[in-house]
Amino acid sequence: MMTLKIGGATVNQIPFDWKNNSENIIQAIEEAKRQQIKILCLPELCVTGYGCEDMFLSDWLSERAKHEIDKFINYTADITISVGLPIRIGNTTYNGACVISNKKILGVTLKQNLANDGVHYEPRWFEPWQPGKVVEIYIGSEVVQAGDLIYHAEGISFGFEICEDGWRKTRRPGYRLKERGVQLILNPSASHFAMGKSLLRESEVVMDGSRMFNCVYLFTNLLGNEAGRMIYDGDIIIAQKGKLLAVNERFSFKSYNVLSCQVDFSNPQHSETITLTDSKDKNEELSKTLALALFDYMRKSKSRGYVLSLSGGADSSICAIFVAEMVQRGVKELGAEAFTKALSLEKPIAHWKDAVSQILACAYQGTKNSSDTTLHAAKTLADSIGARFHQWTIDDEVNSYTKKIENTIGRSLTWDTDDITLQNIQARSRSPIIWMLANINRAVLLTTSNRSEGDVGYATMDGDTSGSLAPIAGLSKVFILQWLRWAEKTLGYAGLAPVNNLQPTAELRPLERNQTDEADLMPYPLLAEIEHHAIFQRKSPLQVFDSLKGQHDPTALKGYIKKFFRLWTINQWKRERIAPSFHLDDLNVDPRTWCRFPILSSGFSEELMLLDNTV
Repeated sequence: MMTLKIGGATVNQIPFDWKNNSENIIQAIEEAKRQQIKILCLPELCVTGYGCEDMFLSDWLSERAKHEIDKFINYTADITISVGLPIRIGNTTYNGACVISNKKILGVTLKQNLANDGVHYEPRWFEPWQPGKVVEIYIGSEVVQAGDLIYHAEGISFGFEICEDGWRKTRRPGYRLKERGVQLILNPSASHFAMGKSLLRESEVVMDGSRMFNCVYLFTNLLGNEAGRMIYDGDIIIAQKGKLLAVNERFSFKSYNVLSCQVDFSNPQHSETITLTDSKDKNEELSKTLALALFDYMRKSKSRGYVLSLSGGADSSICAIFVAEMVQRGVKELGAEAFTKALSLEKPIAHWKDAVSQILACAYQGTKNSSDTTLHAAKTLADSIGARFHQWTIDDEVNSYTKKIENTIGRSLTWDTDDITLQNIQARSRSPIIWMLANINRAVLLTTSNRSEGDVGYATMDGDTSGSLAPIAGLSKVFILQWLRWAEKTLGYAGLAPVNNLQPTAELRPLERNQTDEADLMPYPLLAEIEHHAIFQRKSPLQVFDSLKGQHDPTALKGYIKKFFRLWTINQWKRERIAPSFHLDDLNVDPRTWCRFPILSSGFSEELMLLDNTV
C-alpha cells in the first residue's frame, strides 16, 4: 500500500457546448497534474453537461461525446481521470463514467440507480445498469469494457457510485464494491443545490459511505447554473473510514476548481486533513448560490444585464440585492478586469458599484395608490448599491384602460364591485413599459413573485409575473423577510433599512383601505406551515388540521386551511406560467421541475367538507 494524492475537479459546464466543456476539463486535468494528483474525479456527465434534457435520447449526442474523449487522452500521462458522459448502446442511453489512465481508456462504469424524484427525471432519458453486468463497446476504434467494473491504478483498486447510487440506502453499489475489495470509491455527481443539502452529502453519502465500505470516498459535484434552473455548488468532499478529510470552498465564479488531498491508504491516521472553511449557514448559502446563478445566467444567455420593477417591497428588493451580491462576490474572486470581461461590460470598473450601474436598471412605477414610503425605500436601496434608478407613474395608462372597459360595459367600475379587476389592471399596466426598458437594454427582465404567492396565486398574470427569469419563485416569504434583515446587518446593506421597516403590501387598493398582504391572505408563517404539510408532505386538509391544531385557534385554522387549498387549486394555471425559476430549497412549486398538480380538479371539495365536520 502507499500514500497517494487524490483529488476532485468541479467544472462549470453548458449543455452540449463542446468547446467550453472540454476546455474546462482539460484545464482541470492540467491543474491536477500541477498539484501532483494521481487519481482525479470529474463530475457526472461533465462532457455533455447534465442538463441536456431530451437531447440525451438522440444518437448524435452520445457519439459526439465519445469523440470528445479523444481530446482528453493526450493529457493523461502520469494521471488517472474519470469523466462523465452518456453512453448509447443500441437504442438505449446510459449514464457513464469513463476512466482514462496514462493515455489508455480502462473502461466505463454505468450508473445503476436513477434519480426520479423532486427535480429529477432521469428515467426519461437513461436506463439503469444491471449490477454485475459487463459488456464491450467501441469508443472510437478501441474496444473497451462497460458496466459494473472495478479498476486498478497507482497500486490501488477503485470503483464508482454515480450520484444517485450513493443516496440509495439499501441498493448502493458500495456494498458490492466493498466485497470486491476496493480501497477508493469515486462519486461523480450532478447533485442540485438546495439549502442545507451539502451537510447531508457530507454525512449520509460521503462519511457514512467511507465508514460502511471501509474505504476512501471522493465526491465531486458540478458547478454553477448550467442550464437555467438547477444550480450546482461545486462541492468536493473527501473522507476516509468515517473521517472527513477535505471539503471544497463552494460556489466559485471560476470555470473550474481542483481540490487535492494526500491519503495514506495503509495508515489513515497519517492522511492529510485540510482545514474546513466552507460555510453551511443557509443565509450565506443563499447569498452565494443566487450570486453565482445570476452571474452564469447573464453570461450564458449573452444578455447585457438585468431590469427590475423595484416597488420598495421585500420581493423586488431582495432581487436587487442578489444582483449586488453577484457583483461583489464576482469581483472579489475574479478581480475587476476578469469580471468585466466575463460579462462583456462596456466600461472598466474601479468599484463594485460601477459594475452594478452597468448591469442593473430599476424602475419605480407608481400610481395614486402608491405611498411615499415605498418610493423612498426603492430609491434609497437603488442608490445604495449603485443601480440605475428611474421613476414614473402609470395612472394615465390605468385610466385609459378603465375608461375603455367602462364604455364597453356601460357602467363605472368601483372598489366594492370590481376589486380584483381594479387591482390587476394596475399590475398589468406596468408590464409593457418595463418590458420596453428590458428590450432597449438587451437585458433579462426579473419577475419578483415568491413561492408563498405562487402557492395561493397572490400575483397578477402578465403583471408582476411578467419577465423571463423568476429568481425568488422558490423562496417562501418568511425566508425572504428574515434574509433581508440578515443581509442588512451581516452583509452591510444599509439601504435595506427602509424596506425592512415596511409591512408587506401590494399597494393596489386606495391608501385609505390600508391593504396588507397578510390581511388579504393569512399570516405568512402560518401559510408556510400549511404549505409544508399540504405540499411538501402531501397531506389532506384534515391531516393538515390535525398536524397544526394544537398550535393555533381551531376555528381560525380551519378557515386558513380551507382558503389555502381553495386558492392552491384554482391557481395551478398561474404556476404553469411562472417564468423559469431557480431551485433553492427542498420544496418547490414549479410544475416543470418539482410539483405537478392538475389544472382542473375537484378542488378538494369532499376533503374540505370533512374538515368542516371535524371537531
